[in-house]
Amino acid sequence: MRYRIEQESGRDASGNYTFRIYSNDRLVARYWHDYRGDEHGIDFVNGKKQACPGQAASFITGGGPQPLVLSEQAASYLDRELA
Repeated sequence: MRYRIEQESGRDASGNYTFRIYSNDRLVARYWHDYRGDEHGIDFVNGKKQACPGQAASFITGGGPQPLVLSEQAASYLDRELA
């Protein structure tokens, strides 16, 4: 399964950065992290909410001039959770 991640504009009500995660063109989850990247979690479209393992920097790579992509660890995590 391949995934695409897109950052939502602005921050949510808690000040967290939020991202939409797609499998092909289907939204499967919303990922968030705090402004420091210390806390992060994922809200699946089926209603399941979880804290993510590790730190935000190990879940998303890229940013700035580079496109955002999920790390291999993140893609494997999603594969397991969405199976």
